Amino acid sequence: MDTATIGYKLIKKIKDEKFDVDALHHYNLLIQIGTRDLQLSVVDSRDNRCLLLEDFILAKVSSYSALKELLESLFADHHLLMAGFWKNVRISFKNKKFSLVPSSLFIKDAAADYLRLNSRFNEETEEILYYKHIKSDAICVFAVNKSILNWLRGLYPNAEVGYIHQSSALIEGVINFSKSAKPDTIYLYIDRFRLHVTTLKNGKLEYYNQFTIKQFNDYIKYIMLVMKGLNKNQKSSDVIMWGYIGKQSPHYNEFYKFVKNISFGARPEYLNYGFIFDEVQDHHFFDLYSTHLCD
Repeated sequence: MDTATIGYKLIKKIKDEKFDVDALHHYNLLIQIGTRDLQLSVVDSRDNRCLLLEDFILAKVSSYSALKELLESLFADHHLLMAGFWKNVRISFKNKKFSLVPSSLFIKDAAADYLRLNSRFNEETEEILYYKHIKSDAICVFAVNKSILNWLRGLYPNAEVGYIHQSSALIEGVINFSKSAKPDTIYLYIDRFRLHVTTLKNGKLEYYNQFTIKQFNDYIKYIMLVMKGLNKNQKSSDVIMWGYIGKQSPHYNEFYKFVKNISFGARPEYLNYGFIFDEVQDHHFFDLYSTHLCD
């Protein structure tokens, strides 16, 4: 079937030769869903070996009902996504409808109020979820379209399923990575349509935010804005970057003009990778890998 007709395109696939379709009950399925892309990975729970990675671009749609139809088509045609015998399924959502709340201040019945501080949402069509961070004293409150969420809930009745927001995966991933980084480092994740900035203080979450990017200069503008707001020195502060940017790209050279101590982040060490994953740059898919940390 023509992928242009069905509305999605597989642009990257890595499959380890050790992947065994008869061992799905030992595997964890990680899915990350955005409005214009979707990623998935399969991790063997016995040795934390990453066995499969796929990256899809989705056609632009004008409504959640159209997005749901597109996702239903992708899942139905996929050789694994409709399988029901996974050990664990973790689904991460990429959207702007989230709010981070200190756990000491969190009241479950006030979740909608926390979310209203940061974003607009429709309680008739969207459900409010929350996730308690493991390594951070924060709870992420976020909204997901009800029809998409209810459809996903019916897919994996035999597996333990967890739902998180992309911000939670990035925060958990940065905290884990920070053990090998200098204090006061600034962490960037370059998404396809968004910039994510995270900082820690004494190993604890200090700052996280995401910014919509319309042109390349927006990256520099927001990075400088955050550094100024946090009193970071652009000449001396270390900046570590992951995401969809090449090591030899003109965009990286532009970053380097403004931030001298910038470098690419490594692939997470809590997962194991076969040689086939050498085809993927180490700083790619950090948010997807980090979903593995979010129990």
